[in-house]
This record gives sequence, C-alpha cells and structure tokens, in this order.
Amino acid sequence: MFRWYVINTYSGHENKVKQNLEHRIESMSQRQRVRQVVVPTEQVSELKDGHREQVEKRTMPGYVLVQMEMSDDAWNLVKNTPGVTGFVGSRNKPIPLSQPEVDRLLHRETAERPRSRAQFTVGETVKVI
Repeated sequence: MFRWYVINTYSGHENKVKQNLEHRIESMSQRQRVRQVVVPTEQVSELKDGHREQVEKRTMPGYVLVQMEMSDDAWNLVKNTPGVTGFVGSRNKPIPLSQPEVDRLLHRETAERPRSRAQFTVGETVKVI
C-alpha cells in the first residue's frame, strides 16, 4: 500500500534531494516501490523593483514528501540518498502522513490565493506607490 512519508533534508537542498532520489529510483528500477517525490511549495507575491512578481517558496524547508510502499529496500533507497538525513518518525519506523495531512500539504498552493510576503504590524506607517 502506497503511503506518504516525510523525509528530512538539509535546508535549501530539497530540490537537489528530489533530483537525486528520482535518479536513484530510475537507475535502481524502483518505480514500483516509490511513486512520487514532492517538494511542497506555494506561490507568494513579492514586490521587486516596484513590480509584483509571483515566486515559488518552499512551505516546509528541510523536508520532502515521498509516496512509497514501505519495505526494507525502499527504506534503504531513500535513506541512503545523498542529502537525506532521515525519515520523520522514530529511528527505524517512519510514520506515514494521514490523508487529511497530505491533502492540506499538497493542495495548499491551489486552494489559496497567492499571499503577500510583506509583513506589517498594526500602527506601522506604510507608503503606497
């Protein structure tokens, strides 16, 4: 049964870990055990040089989601991927995500409108251009 698991990575290396893991899955013919590798992101609106730009930001820095059928081979495949520091859960028994957690993490970017990165506090003076 395929379940979603969270793997811990070095912060800032999530996309590289995804690339490394995808390469290992293909080279070791393990697509039947590992279905998807996802770096959760969301669209954020940023103001750069007076223009609004939509940029993609990681929602879980240092983590990557993996949909896999847990087995010793699949566990070792993921655990021994460069940049992976471990699974979320106990040392030898990763804990799968529940379906509501998966839905919330994977559909976040489509369910919400882009949010602004600018943070203001109540009473702060702002200049509207």
